[in-house]
Amino acid sequence: MKITILDDYFDTIRTLDCFSKLDGHEVTIWNDHVQETGALVDRLEETEILVLIRERTQVRKELLDRLPNLKFISQRSVYPHIDVESCTANGVLLSSDLHMDMPSHSTAELTWGLILCAMRDIPGQMASLRAGNWQKGVGHSLGFKTLGLYGYGRISKAVVEYAKAFRMHILIWARPESRKQANIDGLETAKTKEEFFKRCDVISLHMRLKEATREIVTGKDLALMKPTSLIVNTSRSGLIEDGALVKALKSGRPGMAAVDVYENEPAVSHPLFEMPNVICTPHVGYVTKDEYEIQFTDIFNQIEAFLEGTPINVINPDVLETSA
Repeated sequence: MKITILDDYFDTIRTLDCFSKLDGHEVTIWNDHVQETGALVDRLEETEILVLIRERTQVRKELLDRLPNLKFISQRSVYPHIDVESCTANGVLLSSDLHMDMPSHSTAELTWGLILCAMRDIPGQMASLRAGNWQKGVGHSLGFKTLGLYGYGRISKAVVEYAKAFRMHILIWARPESRKQANIDGLETAKTKEEFFKRCDVISLHMRLKEATREIVTGKDLALMKPTSLIVNTSRSGLIEDGALVKALKSGRPGMAAVDVYENEPAVSHPLFEMPNVICTPHVGYVTKDEYEIQFTDIFNQIEAFLEGTPINVINPDVLETSA
């Protein structure tokens, strides 16, 4: 089969142990990113199986309508970047393992690393040394401060364990059913959203981006935060009201931010990149070789199952009924 893998920026996938699952197939790997439909058609016109890396490439109707050889898309996690209805209309089966029982430990680790870096101003201290100076200001300890987790799912629960090790107090704000679970787990929940933003020294966002959560954090919410506080976003940029974070940081509430996600990616410029009170990383929450091994084992298992005639993790089963 002709298999194409898009957006493998550092040519990592062929170095994974699980890549051997594709032995015997004609595999093409693209290391750059393109989104223009014509360019994608040129790359994918003979492709029978398409492998996507998370949400890096949008797969919409105008592209799918021009790929008559495409039979199967294999990926992992949520799929807001894929037009499922058009996949079905074109007879393209989509499989995506939603890994509901496993958190992304790599994202949780990055979240904690960003919290430490921001609160102790590690990038600033490094820059000071490189400029020939000694210490640059005084940082903030984490012990006995309040960490607010907005959302209480798998990644949030992993971050809770790190926070406990650093002797932080934990405060949860989330959907009512999630707050109830947090209470069952022995954690404090805020009585109101206003209380949550006012009390916390660090707030980390851990929600999926969907219509109900888009811009769920407003400029008014951010204005409630302490001048010494930090907000961290390793989830999705769209959770915060458009333009509100830059405006809030300029006004001094919150005092700091650490961000791994942006409105348009890849992002080569952004107002946050220029702000001295912000740490920015290029959406690397899940980008570790260990996480890739887990993710692509699942993705390639889906390809094997499809080729054996027993597809798994199917998102649009109507395709199977049509082809039966």
